[in-house]
Amino acid sequence: MEHKHPIAEANETSPFGSLSPEQFYARHSVSHASEYITSKQGLKLFTQWWTPNQTPIKGIVCMVHGYTGVSSWLFQLTSVHIAKHGFAVCAMDHMGHGFSEGLVAHLPNINLVVDECILFFNKFHAGYALNLPAFLYGESLGGAIALLITLRHDGVVPVKPFDGIILNGAMYGISNKFKPPWPLEHFLSIAAALVPTWCIVPTRGSLPFVSFKVEWKRKLAIASPGRFLQRPRAATAQELLRVCREVQGRFNEVDVPFLIVHGGDDVVCDPASATALYERAASKDKTLRIYPGMWHQLVGEPDEDVELVFGEIVKWLVTRADQAHAGPVVKDGDVAADAAGQVVTDGDD
Repeated sequence: MEHKHPIAEANETSPFGSLSPEQFYARHSVSHASEYITSKQGLKLFTQWWTPNQTPIKGIVCMVHGYTGVSSWLFQLTSVHIAKHGFAVCAMDHMGHGFSEGLVAHLPNINLVVDECILFFNKFHAGYALNLPAFLYGESLGGAIALLITLRHDGVVPVKPFDGIILNGAMYGISNKFKPPWPLEHFLSIAAALVPTWCIVPTRGSLPFVSFKVEWKRKLAIASPGRFLQRPRAATAQELLRVCREVQGRFNEVDVPFLIVHGGDDVVCDPASATALYERAASKDKTLRIYPGMWHQLVGEPDEDVELVFGEIVKWLVTRADQAHAGPVVKDGDVAADAAGQVVTDGDD
């Protein structure tokens, strides 16, 4: 199938399967390039992008990876999948992640990450016509960062408002099934002050083992050269909890069109917080998809479920990109079943 998600071609040791990266890009008719940029803190940050070779570019998609993720490896497969549907797609490694400089998996101030994402996305956007529709895509912590990007109104701001945002298993609430056990969570501020970079915060389960349902995909995720498998650092864990509180407190400010896709059995990022965002957001064009039985990493589900989820993601992007060129967005009126089996509609509330 021409537009099947590339995860179907991967194996447990390589996202490209038996192909080289160059052969992989050629097979999917996309071009790939990368460069390092320098952050405001003087760190070299790795950036990369993908563009379709045989399809006119109808929009831009800026990708934001999660806490233990990188812009390459599994995340790159979704970038390629989106690119071959007619989008110029870009992504960067957050400081301390992947090929970027910085203490590994240490994010004591998410606002710095938001700043660097906006600066890079603005630079990427400048290479295209400003009237080209642009979208954000965020996974896990990347979803919270993407929301904060759309809510940024002073300081470092996007060159133009984004036309929509996709939130995949986004972190606006950490599940009680994964948080540090009481009373350790309450002593986190002390640990963050005394030993901010120490990997001392216990969680209820290892991320890959509670995120990826299919075993070989879990092995592939663990095989990523840039993946952080230790316990969270104290100051980083404290910042992740703070970000959840901030984002939840600003749900009613969200007015950008959005699509939420979330696993109903996600034990890392709470599905109930996704429902709360949907209900409280001021957005007129909003869609909620909570898939019963699916886990945190939706790309880690069986192939037929991957096609269902990412088929909806691509449809949402293509529809809104086409409508942006043609005129005002007309909502699709789709419905979705939430984790409790209830029906949630795209609404104007």
